Amino acid sequence: MTAYIIRRLLLLPITIFCVTLFVFGLYSLLDPGMKAALYVKDIPKTADALQRIIQKYGLDDPFYLQYWRWLNHVFRGNLGWSKTAQRPVLDAILYYFPATVELVLWAAIPVLFIGIWLGILAAVHHNKPIDHASRVFALVGWSFPSYVYGLLLLMVFYAMLHWLPPGRVSDWVIREINAGTFREVTRIYTIDAIINGRPDVLADVFKHMILPVLTLSYIQWALLLRVTRSSMLETLRQEYVTTARAKGLPERTVIYKHAARNAMIPVATMGGMLLIGLLNGAVITETVFNYRGMGWWAVNAATQLDIISVLGFTLFNAFLLSLGILVIDILYAVIDPRIRLE
Repeated sequence: MTAYIIRRLLLLPITIFCVTLFVFGLYSLLDPGMKAALYVKDIPKTADALQRIIQKYGLDDPFYLQYWRWLNHVFRGNLGWSKTAQRPVLDAILYYFPATVELVLWAAIPVLFIGIWLGILAAVHHNKPIDHASRVFALVGWSFPSYVYGLLLLMVFYAMLHWLPPGRVSDWVIREINAGTFREVTRIYTIDAIINGRPDVLADVFKHMILPVLTLSYIQWALLLRVTRSSMLETLRQEYVTTARAKGLPERTVIYKHAARNAMIPVATMGGMLLIGLLNGAVITETVFNYRGMGWWAVNAATQLDIISVLGFTLFNAFLLSLGILVIDILYAVIDPRIRLE
């Protein structure tokens, strides 16, 4: 397995290189004037000003020269300037990513545990009331667009009941952050609240996080429930499960030690891809709830034609996806010892 991991890590730069080539190819579709407009912040966007920018940055040079310059900047950690975030793109990623990580970590708990648990339960009680109820539950969850589900939750719990507000934290927490009375150590506010010894801030963070976590987790665990149920049903029909039962093993041992372990291979794939997708930026959910993470930033960058930020967001997602797929491959061998990574 070690040799496989090393080989995959060595191939990672090649993968990222191909992604950068594709990403910059999209950027090169813009004409030099549109590219120059991305560099103009405070000076008027006159023809002379844009022309000076074009000449200064070589925006009318051949594709390979522009790509080589851009790649050199990327290798030095310079992904350009984000007009949306009013800071360098790399700083913007580091600023917004902890918010998305926090949201995904809390959403992952119900996605993985409830989705897998309900899937196993539905398969064990096949064609019984709990199986039918879980199928309806999963069908409704997977059929709902996330923005519709999020807006319904906002309408009920914010507009009607005034219980759970949108956003990431309340205005009074932001004022304390700006005043320096609350230190942002990790920018994962549930951890920072504990570090600062502020249960009031922790309660406020949870109050704002409940609705986006429900929106993310319900739709995702509905899909994971269906995958787990299907995989578990197929596994329970295998001969080795029948043999284990014939030997008189307890039903719990048959299900959780023999059947569930083998049924987890496709579930691990799906669960891993779901989490990677969430980390890439829960774009719709963060936008609906005005939760200022990576997805919220990417949407604002796209609507403001902040191409540099969109390119940085895409490049970062490609890096996460490549690492995530490697982790999923390793999980195969951990879950099923019969699989050898060579």
